[in-house]
Amino acid sequence: MELFPPLTKFYSTIEKDARINTTHISLYMALLQQWNLNGGVNPFQIERSVIMSAAKINARYTYNKCINNLKDFGYVRYKPSTNAINYSMIYLIEL
Repeated sequence: MELFPPLTKFYSTIEKDARINTTHISLYMALLQQWNLNGGVNPFQIERSVIMSAAKINARYTYNKCINNLKDFGYVRYKPSTNAINYSMIYLIEL
């Protein structure tokens, strides 16, 4: 019995994707949790500091690199905020 299909699909997909490393996995898990907390609705807002903390990422450079990698690799659609008042938007792509 599969309790959380998005998690299973993610791990099945990354098993075949050599570009994904542990930081990508940690970041995706933090995004997946935020998506889950928001009722599984796409797109959803994220606050960088909250996602970084949940993913155990300390450097903004690492966060930016990994989230852009996930976007480029086709795991998410990412619309970064252009100012500090608005949150960035994320869309988890169905795998």
